[in-house]
Amino acid sequence: MSKPVNNLQDLFLNNARKNKIPVVIYLTNGFQLKGNVKGFDNFTIILDNDGKQMMIYKHAVSTIVPAKPILFNQKDNA
Repeated sequence: MSKPVNNLQDLFLNNARKNKIPVVIYLTNGFQLKGNVKGFDNFTIILDNDGKQMMIYKHAVSTIVPAKPILFNQKDNA
């Protein structure tokens, strides 16, 4: 049985990953990274852009903007 997701950050990233929603990640230095979330943990996000993988440290992230809205339904947690 999988561990339930109980925080907004994990719910947001997991929905972007599962639904393959492209995101733009803005870093604190203003740099933009575009791609799909492939995975994440407490400290990092793995982003894929046309087969090129990047590991981004969350402390360097300012904003994450999805290409379309991410829904926060209770059904999404199941």
